[in-house]
Amino acid sequence: MSDDETPNETTIPGGTPEPPGVVAPEDEYARRLGAVEAIRDAGGDPYPVRFDRDRTAASLHEEFGSLEPGTETGVTVRVAGRLLLIRRQGKLIFATLRDGTAAIQLFVSQAEVGEEGMAGFGGLDLGDWVGVEGEVMTTRRGELSVKLRSFQLLAKSLRPLPDKWHGLSDVDTRFRRRYVDLIVNEDARRVFQIRFAAISAIRRFLDSQSFIEVETPVLHPVPGGAAAKPFVTHHNALDMDLFLRIAPELYLKRLIVAGFERVYEIGRVFRNEGLSTRHNPEFTMLEAYQAYADYTEMMTLTEELVAHAAREATGSTTVPNPNDTVDGQPLDLAPPWPRRTLRDLIKEHAGVDVHPAMPVGELQKICDTLEVPYDPKWGPGKLVLEIYEKTTEHAIVGPMFVLDYPREVSPLARPHRDDPALVERFEVIVAGRELANAFSELNDPVDQRHRFEDQAALAAGGDEEAQPVDDDYLLALEYGLPPCGGLGVGIDRLAMLLAGVPSIREVILFPHLRPQA
Repeated sequence: MSDDETPNETTIPGGTPEPPGVVAPEDEYARRLGAVEAIRDAGGDPYPVRFDRDRTAASLHEEFGSLEPGTETGVTVRVAGRLLLIRRQGKLIFATLRDGTAAIQLFVSQAEVGEEGMAGFGGLDLGDWVGVEGEVMTTRRGELSVKLRSFQLLAKSLRPLPDKWHGLSDVDTRFRRRYVDLIVNEDARRVFQIRFAAISAIRRFLDSQSFIEVETPVLHPVPGGAAAKPFVTHHNALDMDLFLRIAPELYLKRLIVAGFERVYEIGRVFRNEGLSTRHNPEFTMLEAYQAYADYTEMMTLTEELVAHAAREATGSTTVPNPNDTVDGQPLDLAPPWPRRTLRDLIKEHAGVDVHPAMPVGELQKICDTLEVPYDPKWGPGKLVLEIYEKTTEHAIVGPMFVLDYPREVSPLARPHRDDPALVERFEVIVAGRELANAFSELNDPVDQRHRFEDQAALAAGGDEEAQPVDDDYLLALEYGLPPCGGLGVGIDRLAMLLAGVPSIREVILFPHLRPQA
């Protein structure tokens, strides 16, 4: 390699490519720990308190990215980051330093730093954090670099990074040691950059629509707002059980009662359910509520919000299809999205016409014919929903609004204006998966009490996901909730969609995992 070639291999000090598995991890740990002790014995500090930098790697590329090859600028800068590549070439060392913004090459010349400085820098390890001062330059091949004049070890990495050839090849280890995964896995960083950009875009979009971001309690005296089994905790001072929220819905609608006409919250919710590629017991939800609106306006809001988030996070409304079992073609999230009733979709995909007004026995026979399992205690609305979920939902490519759900399974939604057995509710289905759920909100306190009592009866019969009676929420409704549309979007599932990944664990920084054996 010539003296201006950018190193393109992971190497160890001394210039030898680092073959995987040569040094036992415990021996490498001991060697690095010994280096820390040697620094301290010599009066140094391997973990200094601070370093004053004046540039980031990204700002260097922005400011000096157009320099001609072989240029020395005379501009001295101070940058800091983690060493990811080190290679010695005679009396030169090339290294790659990456901070939170980008990577920059370091050009270390013995003629500039002397033998002692050369030996000191050459003794650094991959993964070490360093601060450097030097001149901005380009090599003869045009690689933007910082030519070192001095450096400082900022934090010694006692454990070696995964080697270049294998990285973190075990998926479980990637999630358990996400902090390492994000160091060595460029795609993992890409996924989270998309997630963070999408959340920022959602906030800006809702703010531009005059929504107000609010915060509501995470500890609830009564679990409500969704059909889910809650986590239970205990408040010692009050000597009472509380529940980690399964949804912020009922508190957000209290704020609509209070006169806030457009509110939203992006926050963690908790559901005591199993783990899967689409479920994590702790996840992020957007919920938004708008006074004087119904579910038709929520449809417009939803498709515009999702399309905006896609454009801002990825540059396009076209995203990869994460579900190869549905359709291998990319998905276009640009509005408008098709709107189909749940009943019509079941007819199309299952070949049967079902409705919650049908006798339970007839619906059970249809379930038997379609090989859809069911509980004999289920009512007609639950049976219709089960038929849809088992025969139809997974086949919808979307994005599509699926409209008009059974009243029985939607205790917080307003009765449909044309059919009292249904409610004005939609779900957004993309690639066979639910992305969003929304209602024309139920604002009749008498009807809501009856619905809660029906849910309480289900709970008494053993349904762990049925919602209890929330008397304080009913009291709020009695003060008057105006006509209102509400929307919930699963942020993790949206991030999966935009990033084109098949598992929710890929978009949660620290997903829950089973204990290691």
